[in-house]
Amino acid sequence: MYGFNVTDHTFPYDNRPVAPLTNYTFDQWWFHGHLDYPPNDGDIFELPAGQPATTEIACNKGATTFFASSEGGDIRNPNKPNDPCPGSDPSEYHTTGPSDLKGCALAIAYKNDARQVQPEDFVVFSINQTCVFNRFTDFQVPERMPACPEGGCTCAFFWIHSQDSGGEQNYMNGFKCNVTNATSNVALATPQIPRRCGADPENNVPNPTPGNCTYGAKQPFYWFQAERNNMFEGTYSPPFYLDLYNFKDGAQNDIFVDSYPNGIPTPSANQTLVPTPFLGGAIAEPTSSGSSTLVSSSSISAASSVGAVGSTSASGGPSISASLAGSSFAASSTASSSSAMSATVTSTATTTETSTLVQTVFVTLPVSPLPPSIAASPSLFSPSPSASNFQSLTTILLTAASSSTLTSSSSPLATSITTASSASVANATAENADALIPAALRANFDVLPANATDIAFSASTDSATATATSAPSATAATDGMCHVSFKTQRRRSLFDVQSRARSLGSWHVSRGDAGRKLKTRSSLWRIF
Repeated sequence: MYGFNVTDHTFPYDNRPVAPLTNYTFDQWWFHGHLDYPPNDGDIFELPAGQPATTEIACNKGATTFFASSEGGDIRNPNKPNDPCPGSDPSEYHTTGPSDLKGCALAIAYKNDARQVQPEDFVVFSINQTCVFNRFTDFQVPERMPACPEGGCTCAFFWIHSQDSGGEQNYMNGFKCNVTNATSNVALATPQIPRRCGADPENNVPNPTPGNCTYGAKQPFYWFQAERNNMFEGTYSPPFYLDLYNFKDGAQNDIFVDSYPNGIPTPSANQTLVPTPFLGGAIAEPTSSGSSTLVSSSSISAASSVGAVGSTSASGGPSISASLAGSSFAASSTASSSSAMSATVTSTATTTETSTLVQTVFVTLPVSPLPPSIAASPSLFSPSPSASNFQSLTTILLTAASSSTLTSSSSPLATSITTASSASVANATAENADALIPAALRANFDVLPANATDIAFSASTDSATATATSAPSATAATDGMCHVSFKTQRRRSLFDVQSRARSLGSWHVSRGDAGRKLKTRSSLWRIF
């Protein structure tokens, strides 16, 4: 993993892999600023095509198989071997329980030199929607993944936690990877920006809008940094690796250049045509209840759709209509597809495969408590991190052998699609953004600073790490742990919002949230 041996003394600020990424410059957040700290030669994480890559996630390296390289020694709980944070509350990893998980992603770029990789190169290929709740976490690898170039590929782990447990924190950690057991040479499609299209009850959007989804290869979320963002959702509506953005749990099997031979409709809230992917078996014509324009899979609209902003962690406050609270601003380009199908094909193919594998990855979880009282200072949103802002925990994705039987099938999508009202997702272009800003930014709004436990990801196959020995420490169970979880709010002025939006090159539309108050959740406010 890039930065695996970085400590809290390596940089002028705490830039360990476990530290969260918020309001950073591109050089700070991209690969966590660790490009000068690459993995050891030969440390490559293998991705077996069509099989799961089994990992370990924990709050401390001592809670994984890699405990030998942990300063605190072995703190695993033999009675709960799947516990990622032995002896700790779930708030350590930003959740109130299984129903409050927001998913993690693995993404890949088919370049062997990480310095040549750009944000637009990464394609999300696997999602685990229950990440980060279990120590042993599987990421399913698509069966049709092609082989990497000589020297391997570049991969990264991405995670954004729930809005009701901490600040606007992102996690990105890069590592070297290689696809094994490859049987296909079909390339991955150019990834597009994900769009908010699923049911979103917390923001008063009860029904999904499938026509507004991004289909096919998608980029990871780059959110709430000082520059190079591709997502502009507000504080209370972070983007998540869930169905909300058409990230299905498991392998992303429609990410290839031939996944949509009939083309992909231009996504919008009013789109009624939903494409059917080719998954290596049968394909079917898209179903439409109205006229639509087909575009190629590499040229769908590069716009991020933002749903109505809201939060279940606050009570009271004004009600904002979806038409004002959500919008997206980006240039849109379309191209006609040249691969139209002449007939409708409907069939189902099923294959079964049994395999055993051993995979090694490790992940790190940090703690970043702030004082219970924080002044409304612009320094909270400065791209320059403070060395005193974070305490960290360590997490690891571990080596584990597993045997699994995989069954995959492909079949056409339903021929009838019901779309939500167009008011549920507002769309706009850069040309009319100025007209929307005054209405959406009439009031100041509250922002939560980064202040809770954080998870990062690392991957390594260093044999020395696995075989080293270290005596357990009596303080291992509490080392680096957060003892109090709390939230603080500060007021961001209209000037702050507009200045940040301009610096990003795009308007960040947020709702007026003056007067919001946090709703206390016992599991998040508990002292432990």
